[in-house]
This record gives sequence, C-alpha cells and structure tokens, in this order.
Amino acid sequence: MTAAERAERTREADELCAKAFADAGCPDVGVALVAVGGYGRMELAPFSDLDVVLVHDAAVAMGEWAGKVWYPLWDSGATIDHSVRTLEEVLERSAADLRVATGMLDARHLAGDPNLTLRLRSAVLTQWRRDARTRLEELHELVSERGRMSGELAHASVPDLKESVGGLRDATVLKALVASWLVDVPHGDLERCRIALLDVRDALHAVAGRATDRVAQEFWGDIATELGLPDGNAAQVHTRSLARRLTHLSRLAWRRAEAVQRRPNVVGQRRPRLEPIAPGLAVSYEEVVLDRGAKPAEDPLLLLRAAAEAAERDLVLAPTAAARLVRESPALPDPWPLGARDLFVRLLAAGPGLLGVWETLDETGALELILPEWERVRLLPHASVVHRFTVDRHLVESCIEASAMIRRVARPDVLMVSALLHDIGKGQLTEHCVAGAPIAREIAERIGFDPREVELIGQLVRWHLLLPETATTRDPDDPATIELVTAKVADREELELLAALTEADARATSEKAWTRWRASLVKSLVRRSAAALADEPVPADVATEIELPERIRADPEAVSVVAVDLPDGSQITVVARDRVGLLADAAATLALQKVSVRAARAWTQDGFGVSVWDVAETGLDDILLRQRMEAIVDGRIDAAEKLRRVKPVTLEPTVAVRPDASPRATVIEVRSADRPGLIHTVCAALAKMDVSVRSAHVSTLGPQAVDVFYVQEASAGALSEERAASAAHAVRQALVDTFAPE
Repeated sequence: MTAAERAERTREADELCAKAFADAGCPDVGVALVAVGGYGRMELAPFSDLDVVLVHDAAVAMGEWAGKVWYPLWDSGATIDHSVRTLEEVLERSAADLRVATGMLDARHLAGDPNLTLRLRSAVLTQWRRDARTRLEELHELVSERGRMSGELAHASVPDLKESVGGLRDATVLKALVASWLVDVPHGDLERCRIALLDVRDALHAVAGRATDRVAQEFWGDIATELGLPDGNAAQVHTRSLARRLTHLSRLAWRRAEAVQRRPNVVGQRRPRLEPIAPGLAVSYEEVVLDRGAKPAEDPLLLLRAAAEAAERDLVLAPTAAARLVRESPALPDPWPLGARDLFVRLLAAGPGLLGVWETLDETGALELILPEWERVRLLPHASVVHRFTVDRHLVESCIEASAMIRRVARPDVLMVSALLHDIGKGQLTEHCVAGAPIAREIAERIGFDPREVELIGQLVRWHLLLPETATTRDPDDPATIELVTAKVADREELELLAALTEADARATSEKAWTRWRASLVKSLVRRSAAALADEPVPADVATEIELPERIRADPEAVSVVAVDLPDGSQITVVARDRVGLLADAAATLALQKVSVRAARAWTQDGFGVSVWDVAETGLDDILLRQRMEAIVDGRIDAAEKLRRVKPVTLEPTVAVRPDASPRATVIEVRSADRPGLIHTVCAALAKMDVSVRSAHVSTLGPQAVDVFYVQEASAGALSEERAASAAHAVRQALVDTFAPE
C-alpha cells in the first residue's frame, strides 16, 4: 500500500465524479463539484467514502441536474457523503461547525467552474485565518474530548488510526493550525508520519476487507505482511512510533498556540525576549531555551538542568535546545555527581509537567544519554488490557502520580526513582519484578545512590506487587498474611515507600486498578504490617467486623441483603446463619441479577456467614435481591442450570492449592476469565464435597478474575493434602463443565 496506489484510487474517483457532473447537465459557470476532507487531500483508502460538495452561486437557479449528479456515483458502488450548498452557505456552515471548517480547508476542484472553486478556497482560508484566534479554544476542546473517548494510538490496546490521539485526525488538525499562521510545525516530520499512517490504514482496509480504522489485535500480523514488516510486533512498534511522534508534535503545537494567545502584541520587537532562569538557560515565549552564553560542551549538567526547569515550570523544553544539548553535551561520569542526581529527581518529581518534557527527551534522543536502559521498555505493550499505556508511558505516569505523595515518605528521592524503574524488567522471559530488581540497582548505583539506597530501590522494584496481591488475595485475619509482608519488607520506612509506590503504580494503570475497595484493603494491610514491624499489637481488620442485624440473630432461617450506593458503584452485604453453601447462594443471586462483581470478601462472625460484595452497578433493590436469594435457598430457582446457559469461554481456568499461605486453613486459588456465575460455580463445587469456605477474597481486574478461597472441613480444620487436591480438581472440573464450549 503506497501513496502511488492512493493517487490511482483518487484519479479513478475523480474521473467518475467529473463524468457524473458532465452527464447531469450541470451549468458550466457558477457551479462546481469539489472534494473535501480526506478525498480532498487525495488520501482515499480502499474503502473510503467520497466526501463531495456541489457548490453554486446564489444566482444560479437549481434544476433537476443538482440531484442527477449523485446517481452514477451510487450506481458505481461508491459510498458518498454529499451536500449541495451556495458559497455563502459553505462559509456559514464553516463558521458554525469546526469539523466542517477543517474539512473545507482541503477543498479540491473536481468539475465545473474552476473560478468558483478558487473563490471558495480563498474565502474559506481567509475566514479561517481571520477567526482562528477566537476558535482555538473550541478546537482544542474537540481534540481533547476525542482523546478522552478514543485514547492514545501509541498506547491503546485496540487503537483507532483516525480518532485516537496521535492519529490521522490529529494530523489534519495540525495542518489546520499551520494554515492559521499562528504556529508552525516541522512539515517534514508531520508529512512523513501522516503518509506512513495512511499506509497502515490502507493495509488495515485490505486485511479487514471493509472500511475500519480500529486495529484489532488479530490484524497486526497480516498488516505486517502488507507493509513488508517482519511480524505483528514490528507492525505495532512501527505504528505506535508514528503515533507517538504525531502526539508529540500535536502537544507542542497546542502549547505554542496557547502561548501565542497569551502573548501581547509588541510593536517593533525584533528579537525574542529572554528571561534567565538558571545557568545557561532562559525562557522565551513560554519555552525553556539555551541563553546566548550557554556552553553545553563545558557543562555536563545542562541537559538535566534544562529538563528539570522546564518540567517544574510546566513549560516546553524547546526541541531545538534539547537537540543541541544532545549533540554537544559531554557524557555524565559514572557514578553521576550529586548535582546530577538531584536534578534528575527534581525532573521526576515535577508532576504533570514531566510528561511533555520526557517526550521531548525521548524524541530528541536525550534519554539514550541519560537512561540507556529505557530502550528495553520503549513502546513495549503491557500483557494486560487493564493498562491504559505502554510500559514506558506507564512509568512516566507513575512518576506523576508519585510526585503527589512525596510528603508522605521519608525518602522522596528513592520513591521517585523506584516509580520510574518499577517495570524496567518487563519484556523478558523472567518475571518482571525479579528481572527488574538488578537492573534498577545498577541504574541507582550509576545515578549516585549509596549502597543502602541502591538496595532499597532494588527491594522496592522486586516487591512492588506484594501489597496489592496480598491484600486482595489473602485473609487479613490470618497471621500468615502479615508474616508474608514482614518477611520481605525490612522496616517501616521501606513499607511506607512500598505503599506509596503501590498507589502510584495502580493509579497510573487505570481506574479499575485503584478502586475504593482495593485502596481500603491495601491501607489495612499496611497499617497492620507496620504494627508488626514495630513489635506492636496488630490491630484487628475492621473490614471483617460488622454489626449483625437483630432480625438475623432472632431468626436462624432469615437472610439479610443490604445494598448501599457508593460514588463508584455499590456495596452489598449478605448475612445469614453460617452453613456450607451459603457463599455459593449469595454469588448465584448476584450472577442471576447480572451484577458485575469487582471484588468480594467473606468471613464468619459469631456463627454467621458475612459476605461483602463490591459491584459496579448502583440503584440496586436489596429487597429484590433478598427475595431472589431466598428462592435459590428454597430450591425454587435452580441457579446452576440457569448459569450453565451463560456463553462459554475459551480460556482454560487454573486452580492451585497454596500450601504455605495459611497454617489454619487450606488456600485454593482460582484464576479464570471473569464471567457471571464464576464464584457460585467454585463455591457450589466445594459445598458438594462438604467443604466450608471460611473466607473468600475475590479480585477482578479487567477480563481476569483471581479468586482465593480459605477452606476447611465442615467440622473445622485444614484439608488433608489428598482432600485439598481433590477439592482443587473438583473446582476445576466444575468450571470446565459449566463454561466450556458445547
């Protein structure tokens, strides 16, 4: 797929349109058929629409010919987006709708009166340049809203080549910004990226056999073949690299456009005014630049100083200045001097200003000088779709989140460097926490940390998943849970840092990764682990102590279901006299009501079974839920049969016994694709074996559920090794039988 093929498609479409215009008997003067949008730019993909406008002077009377133009186009099988407007109506529509305005900037003559097309193009461009200053805010909001809806092409798991940030729509907006004369964009870079993305879209159309801009994962391999690339991964890296460059150009252009808006018009000013801010650096037009006396070859810290100053002030680090620093700056010594480390930490702790500056460092090659290990995670996709970003961007976002927590920890410098490096081991066969720790230690030593600090950073990277995994999959009341943490964390300072890193990592991942529920579980685990590390009494987990309803105490057969709306969903509490199978019935109730369970905890209290469910829905009727559960308990509803009708899954579940997780109970861990009825199926299988679920810890993150069940014999006590193996087998078989394809 090449520009030549697009040109040929455009030529054929132009001939079709010109013939249709001529055959319709349109007047030769005062009427013109013009191509707009992508067709106007001669960017037709194999299944693109033809965007055309029949423009006429107001004095030209409309006849039957106006409608006849479209019939040959429809008959040809082409999909057309068409309209008929006077020149004045085109300008009115452009003034009212920015999408129309940017599309009309690419108007191209197809047939009819060329003078009218020339007048149209001139009028549209004049209007755009005249009104651009007043319309920039609206245009920027449209771009931002599109980004919120479609994500970033460089990072999205299923990117949209047109609508995602860094996609073809952004390239069109950049061309419109350049046409406004308010800002300039490196034309060569813009066109290279835009044309290469058009090649990717052409390949996508050929592979999909239809008009689409969304790249499903299964398409990447065939796209690679179309583009002559080695494999699907190479196609992804190629596409995401183009998008990242376009994103950088777009962010830079918008920052400059906003600066132009704020800049006063100073008559007679010939040279930009430089405001000195640090040795060798100045601010000019809201960008950090090198001052006239800067000598990069004699100042090895100038690059880091420029980056830190720009990020802290939330200003643009001028790409030309960064490029010059890359060319002329001497290499930093190993280890770095103290001043370099401090500047680096300042950069990482700058907050939101870090992102744009880091992108400039990446795009200009500066990161290769500062952190050569960055290349191993650059544009590396995460295996889990829960992540919003590729690994490198996730690490930068983690730093931005961690910067808001530096007052909570004794060593903010250690926190910031750990946030940057916690996933540096990804992309290897070894578990990334294990692989990343020695890499992080090596980097920390080079940066200039002392041996104790180096070891601390290595430990934080090694165990950065310890708290969330333990909090969501282990019983907080079991002494082994606290021991699991204290055996790996040296002291309260390290625990404090690990807690902050955990929160920053989760917040940078997605909203699903740091819900109110998950935050409360981690906070409770940290509080109790801190007490243990200080040899203080470990406080009770308040999450497993509730006030039991009086009607439940009075009536052994009663069931209590209470749903409470919360800002991000609901919390459902189920209480009944404890028995084998109670949790299975509660899970079935929620599954049959099509309630999306995000997390759950279950425990026994004073002889009663208590389960608390964190769900996505709000406005739930707890009376209806209670009635549904009573019907299941009474046998009036066969939950197992109803749930067996749920659409099957193809991902095989894994069921494992964790013998070292608890000395008091047998721990069974289930990993499976999340689906309605999963918890019910597990609990029902255990109940059939007369195995009691003492506590359950359900955690759903994206498409995968990790559910951990602390089980005992009905008569109390952990299961024997043989019984535990039988229980795990029974659970797995139940999952396969219930959800396997027919």
